Amino acid sequence: MLSEIVSLCKGRLQNYGDYNFFENIQVLTPTKKGILGTKELNKVLQEQLNPQISGKRQKKSGEIIFREGDRVMQTKNNYDMYWEKQDENGTGIFNGELGKILRVNEEEKQIKVEFDDGKVAWYLYSDLEQLEHAYAITIHKSQGSEFDVVIIVLPQAYSGLLTRNLLYTSITRAKKLLIVIGGNRTINFMINNDNNKNRNTGLKYKLQNI
Repeated sequence: MLSEIVSLCKGRLQNYGDYNFFENIQVLTPTKKGILGTKELNKVLQEQLNPQISGKRQKKSGEIIFREGDRVMQTKNNYDMYWEKQDENGTGIFNGELGKILRVNEEEKQIKVEFDDGKVAWYLYSDLEQLEHAYAITIHKSQGSEFDVVIIVLPQAYSGLLTRNLLYTSITRAKKLLIVIGGNRTINFMINNDNNKNRNTGLKYKLQNI
């Protein structure tokens, strides 16, 4: 399964359309853990798609190496983060926004990120805990986003992650092409597993007391 993912991301899909990983392909997985979870997939895909070469700058933050050219995601709401976009500027970068590292500036201790909507923001090295690699992201994190090509990875995992609702969410992220990598047994399990967790809210109480 891992070799299939790498092969598809490294150019194999160009045989079927104008598909480039950094432009319109996204890998989704239900879990962060294991060889097919986001943590390991991001390490492998970074090495394969954006390897370290002479002249390409990078910054290590904890266990993560942020490298020029990396696909990244904002992981928390930051209402104070300043950004510029052509003739516009403002503040606010939010959880789930995807972008690409344009520059690592060792002199200023900053990293420049351009997000998919065109916003450009500078992150101090002390702010890098707000970013993570996004070569592969969880299906949960993909909610609200769409991609031309979606590669869904479905490893055997905790049954609470393999639900019909999660499968539906992942499938509906694709606009042009959908690829599912997983065994029939796992897929059939998800189709039949409609045991979604109940969400308890105070909405009814608030509506009754308006």
